[in-house]
Order: sequence, then structure tokens, then C-alpha cells
Amino acid sequence: MQMSRLVSALVVLFLLAAPRPLWAGGDWNDAEIKWQAYDEGLNVAKEAKKPVCLIFYTDWCPHCQNYSKVFHDPKVVEQAKRFVMIRINKDQAADVSRKYVPDGEYIPRTYFLSAAGALEPAIHAPREQFKYFYDESNPAGVLAGMNEALQKLQ
Repeated sequence: MQMSRLVSALVVLFLLAAPRPLWAGGDWNDAEIKWQAYDEGLNVAKEAKKPVCLIFYTDWCPHCQNYSKVFHDPKVVEQAKRFVMIRINKDQAADVSRKYVPDGEYIPRTYFLSAAGALEPAIHAPREQFKYFYDESNPAGVLAGMNEALQKLQ
């Protein structure tokens, strides 16, 4: 009897201590940002004549989980209304991911596209390498990209 109690206690401790992600791939603020699927989003952008903010992520990426929190910032939420927001899991849409690799297929990657769906490669984070990797903990980076996209793509 003592042994079964010990085993039960160890199982409970193990389950409590086991790391569990809160959100697979992060919490991208689905409640306030209308994320679209790729094809649907491109069609909406053409019809609405809105630029696109396209993000590639994966469920297992800690940088993606961190970056997802940026989309809870009230200024980002407000700017997102001026875009068609598309979020794609790179692991589930590898063919689409391979279409957008001007400097590699790392994640997360954020691109800005015209309403017609053309990538604007000049809009990127201020860095020499991994240009489409915006600051994962500060919304100022992606906000700057959004502002530049609105000036160039509207």
C-alpha cells in the first residue's frame, strides 16, 4: 500500500513539473486581430485594396511564442485593422513558405505585400541578417514596418 502511494505521489509531481506550452505557437491575439488563411487573405486584400502583413511561424518556436505577444499591443491591434493579416504555420504550409525566402526560411518572418500580393522586399527590420525577423519583445519594430508599408503600399 505504501509503495502505491509513493508511486501516485511521484506521478502527480511529475505531471505538475512537466513543461507545458500555454499556447501552441503563441497567443497571437485572435480575439482582436482578424487573422486570415493565405489564399483567402490574398483575395480579401485584392478586393479591399489593403496591404498584407504576412507572418510565418511554427508551434515549436520559442521566438514565435515571444513574438506573438507583440500582437497584443494596442497600437499594433489598431494598425492591424489597416492590413489584411495572414499568419501561416510554416510546418503546415511549407510550399507557401518557400515562396517567401529573400534571405532564408527562418522563423518568425514578417513580410509586407501589396494589395495585389507582391512582396515589398525593402520593408524589413533594421538589420543586416534575418531582415524579416522583427524584435520579438518590442512592438516598435513591427509598428515601424507597418507604418512604412502603409506609406509605400497604399
